[in-house]
Amino acid sequence: MCGIFGYVGKRDNAATLVVDGLKKLEYRGYDSWGVSWCESGELKVKKSVGKISDVTEGEFSEVNSSLAIGHSRWATHGGVTEANAHPHLSFGGKVAVVHNGIIENYLELRKEIGEDKFVSDTDTEVIPNLIEKYLDEGFEEACKKAIAHLEGRFAFVAIECDSHKIIGARRGSPLILGVANGEYFLASDIPAFLESTNIVNYIDDGEMVVIDKKPRFYSIEDNIAIGKRDVEIEWEAENAEKGEFDHFMLKEIMEQKDTIRRAINQDEKEIKRVVEEIKKCRGCFFSGCGTAGKVCMTAEYFLSVIAKRHVNFAPASEFPIYHHFLRSESLLIVVSQSGETADVLEAMEVAKSKGAKVLSIVNVKGSSIARNSDFSLFINAGPEKAVASTKAATSQLALLMLIAYAIDGRLEEGKQILVETASKINDMLNPRFLTYIKRVAKKIKSAENSYIIGKASNYPMALEAAIKIQEVSYVHAEGFAGGELKHGPIALISEGTPCIALFANDEVKKDMLSNTIELKARGAYIIGIGPEKFDVFDEWIKVPDCLHASPIANLIPVQILAYYLATLRGCNPDMPRNLAKSVTVK
Repeated sequence: MCGIFGYVGKRDNAATLVVDGLKKLEYRGYDSWGVSWCESGELKVKKSVGKISDVTEGEFSEVNSSLAIGHSRWATHGGVTEANAHPHLSFGGKVAVVHNGIIENYLELRKEIGEDKFVSDTDTEVIPNLIEKYLDEGFEEACKKAIAHLEGRFAFVAIECDSHKIIGARRGSPLILGVANGEYFLASDIPAFLESTNIVNYIDDGEMVVIDKKPRFYSIEDNIAIGKRDVEIEWEAENAEKGEFDHFMLKEIMEQKDTIRRAINQDEKEIKRVVEEIKKCRGCFFSGCGTAGKVCMTAEYFLSVIAKRHVNFAPASEFPIYHHFLRSESLLIVVSQSGETADVLEAMEVAKSKGAKVLSIVNVKGSSIARNSDFSLFINAGPEKAVASTKAATSQLALLMLIAYAIDGRLEEGKQILVETASKINDMLNPRFLTYIKRVAKKIKSAENSYIIGKASNYPMALEAAIKIQEVSYVHAEGFAGGELKHGPIALISEGTPCIALFANDEVKKDMLSNTIELKARGAYIIGIGPEKFDVFDEWIKVPDCLHASPIANLIPVQILAYYLATLRGCNPDMPRNLAKSVTVK
């Protein structure tokens, strides 16, 4: 979940390049940061607690080096201290390492190496110490031997001055090589080097790369050389910048004017292939984590109501227990923005161990999930850098709804509904709409509790709405199925408690109204979201009538409300505490 960036090439401002790259990865980690570089034959290190975005351009302007690595940390092992910040040096100061993931056997390795050789509480420090232990055999060989001792998921990048090489390796955590003219960039995500190159080499699981004059790739397990091809990335650098917006979250919310259309602009042959796989499988499972998990829950409703087909959902972290039901005829459909989510990758491993096929719905081409799937569909949302997922979520919803229509033989009808939905959302997302929602946010910003209800396909959106409010504003929020209120949760309602009710023009509208009236009778302050106004609403956020696409239209106002709650409460919505964008550890 941390940000890794490394550079080797012909420029002598490597440390500055690394700092700039880390700033573009800060959404992956922002507890602390650090940079290491080679200068006059020695490794230098500078690191600090805090955000890499606070580092000024001139801080590394005097550094003269063409080799450097850096890291922005999201703490897993060890507290947020300067000693625990990366990079970590080996006990003799000859090797520097940055690392993402968890070394599961680090306690045993610390004892084996000797506790007196460690200065931090992290699992990471065992990596440079192991490498130095074998350094007499050469840097490259030492890295290979060190890797053989590591258990768990990891991606790390190491440098050593004598050889002037940079070495990266991965097992379960992302690491990508950017290739320019005589320059090489190792990073945990593409935006770090997108200004310099859009040509990448994907490093697969169980592989390492050694870069001196040019990169060489090897299999970790058997040390066999591997060939790679250059892949051109279609993202543009400016798409990964905030532009005129104060935060990435608001920028990405507003981009939903376009991203929904891009999500449904799919090759019909690929959609039909997916449909055939779903129709012929015996046991179809959806799985994802967090927001993607709520999207999967909504897909259950889409396939039930639109396609009249039964599917199953389980959060990816819970999915392995379902191995009892999996067989070679099963199909697992996973959803992930980053394509690197550790729990999803483990769910895929479980499915594949039973011979089942895997379809992935992802945003990042070449990601681990995409490469390990039998086939993939891409939502084409472009870079999403705010920790809270917005445009990726609605793009995923749009694509899954399109698949439901395609299963029922109504692909064109589904596409038309979604095109019209995108057009209506384009009209909805105007300055007046944002101003009104900000005014609503001001009225409830001091409340420490809020509740959201929905029914049918808007029930998972109530759960997702709670996630959005929780993660960026730190307001305690919970989502419920409207009919479940009287079975316990209504006891939480008191005078003035903000409650959001998600409505659609569907078969459960009357039931939703009844549930909302129950809340109002207990003193709730009702914020209604839907195409129709009811007297029970204290505030009405009007959305267009989008038929089965109502979850998409209803989710966007909650995203905006969460954003303004965060900013009004003095929170940074792009970097919520204790969270990171891509959860690549279990």
